[in-house]
Amino acid sequence: MSEDLSPEQQIFETLQPADLASRVADQVLRAIGDGRLRPGEKVADARLARELGTSRAPVREGLRLLESQGLIVSHPRRGFFVHAYDADELKEVYDLRECLELHAADAAVARMTEADFNRLEAQVQKLYDLADEGQTQEQVVQDFAFHRMLCELGGNSRILRLFDQIAAEMRAGIALVGQLYDDPEEIARSHDPLIEALRARDPARLRAELREHLQDAQIHVVQLFRTGAFDLNNLDKLSETQRSRLLR
Repeated sequence: MSEDLSPEQQIFETLQPADLASRVADQVLRAIGDGRLRPGEKVADARLARELGTSRAPVREGLRLLESQGLIVSHPRRGFFVHAYDADELKEVYDLRECLELHAADAAVARMTEADFNRLEAQVQKLYDLADEGQTQEQVVQDFAFHRMLCELGGNSRILRLFDQIAAEMRAGIALVGQLYDDPEEIARSHDPLIEALRARDPARLRAELREHLQDAQIHVVQLFRTGAFDLNNLDKLSETQRSRLLR
C-alpha cells in the first residue's frame, strides 16, 4: 500500500524548517481542538513526520512538549496518545479554573475601563453571531476567549498563563462539546448575567454569577464523564437538557 496521501487525506500541513518542534505541537494541538484527533487516539510519529514533511526527531520533540502540557501521553513501546481525561481529572481542572477566574474577576472589576467592558460585550455579541451562523465549533473557542479576557483584565500574568494551560488541557474536549450542543444561542445567553454584573461594576454579583456559570458546567460535564456518556458510541443518548448545560 502506498504511503503517499492526497491533500484530502492528510490531517496535517507540510512544515517549513524553522522552529519545527513548536510548529509540530501547534498543528497537533489544533487537530485535537477541532476533533481530527480524538481523546485516546494514537498519534503515530512516523505518519505525522511524513505528513508534515519533516524527520521524526522534531515530531517527537513537539509531542513531548504537548506531553508536558498534559495533552499527550506516552507509553513505552506503544507510542504517543491523545490524553483522555477521566471524571476526577476533569473535576480538578474545573476546580482550578474556578479559583483562577473568580480571583481574576474581582480584580477585573476594579481595573476595567469602558473600553475593556466594550470589548467583553463585543465578545458576547460574537457568541450570538456565531450561534446565528451555526458555527458551533468556533463558538466554543470564542467562549474560552471571553473567559481569557476576564483573566487578562485581572492584571495577574501568572493567572493568565495558568488559564492558558488549563484551556490547552480542555481543548481535547472542545470538539465533543461542540457536537453535543443543541441550542448554540444558549451559550451566548449564559454570558448575559456576567455582562450585567460587569456593567454594574458589582464584584459580589459578578463573583456569584461567575461561580454559578462555571459550576453548572462542571456538575453536568463531570456527571456525563462519570456515566460514560462521552463514549463516542453514546452521544445520541444525551438528552437536550444535558447537552444544553455543557457549554458555560
